Amino acid sequence: MPFGCVTLGDKKDYNQPSEVTDKYDLGQVIKTEEFCEIFRAKEKTTGKLYTCKKFLKRDGRKVRKAAKNEIIILKMVKHPNILQLVDVYVTRKEYFLFLELATGREVFDWILDQGYYSERDTSNVIRQVLEAVAYLHSLKIVHRNLKLENLVYYNRLKNSKIVISDFHLAKLENGLIKEPCGTPEYLAPEVVGRQRYGRPVDCWAIGVIMYILLSGNPPFYEEMDEDDYENHDKNLFRKILAGDYEFDPPYLDDISQAAKDLVTRLMEVDQDQRITAEEAISHEWISGNAASDKNIKDGVCAQIEKNFARAKWKVCSLPPELQFEHTGGSSPTLGEAVTSLFLGQGSVENS
Repeated sequence: MPFGCVTLGDKKDYNQPSEVTDKYDLGQVIKTEEFCEIFRAKEKTTGKLYTCKKFLKRDGRKVRKAAKNEIIILKMVKHPNILQLVDVYVTRKEYFLFLELATGREVFDWILDQGYYSERDTSNVIRQVLEAVAYLHSLKIVHRNLKLENLVYYNRLKNSKIVISDFHLAKLENGLIKEPCGTPEYLAPEVVGRQRYGRPVDCWAIGVIMYILLSGNPPFYEEMDEDDYENHDKNLFRKILAGDYEFDPPYLDDISQAAKDLVTRLMEVDQDQRITAEEAISHEWISGNAASDKNIKDGVCAQIEKNFARAKWKVCSLPPELQFEHTGGSSPTLGEAVTSLFLGQGSVENS
């Protein structure tokens, strides 16, 4: 399908709003994210359904930057485990991105619905994520916001593939990156530590995802005290910087040594020593027969419901005055927030 608009800044290339509505029927808003509204759209001539993301230019420079960034990155990629961009329209007031429609469930919901869930199921999920990320890294693209909420089953068939979504923070690695961004509990130590970073941050995030899928618990977690955001985040970031996580009994008693080995390699504090996505695909837990078939559903589901049912992690854990670099407005960046939390501690300043 040809793109409705293929350039992003030249006024003569702006689309008219009617060009969008002539081609697509847009339904009601089904989700509102930090930068955009999400609709279900139907192409009038074919009846095909798509996801439409609408970014409003009036919402600020960061929103415009996020929209342009997602368009540029998604035009570069084509992989079965990445939701594909199929059409783009840029009007004077809006960006419209039309993507493949994933009709499956989030991974957590899929686990809760299973009668049987094992390491082998987790291995299948992680393998697909690793293959997509290895592909991105071959193009020198860093996703920078890998998390469970951005993984979804493509459809509701039993053997549905996993797809990765949400590329507005993805970045081409033209030299090492400095600006911190992402979701706090998935941040790699080099991001928290204000170091320059690159593709290894995605491998760290995959390690966090794998740990959660095997235990139902986040590896780095602090109970949220609404009156003490600052200490919560200091403690969380200290744990990440130190790589202070454990394979806690009883939650990980039944997990194989091969699984623990891969988590440890993905969550290596030293980014130069961390396993790459390509290397991880060859690990015995992914490509061999080391993943256990033992049913771990009851333990994992109990912890998922305890830790995630109230959406404790589905919103940014930082308070409004310490919001992320990518949330728009005039709030401090994540880097400024991290620095302010550790000011005087000597923990996160660059050497």
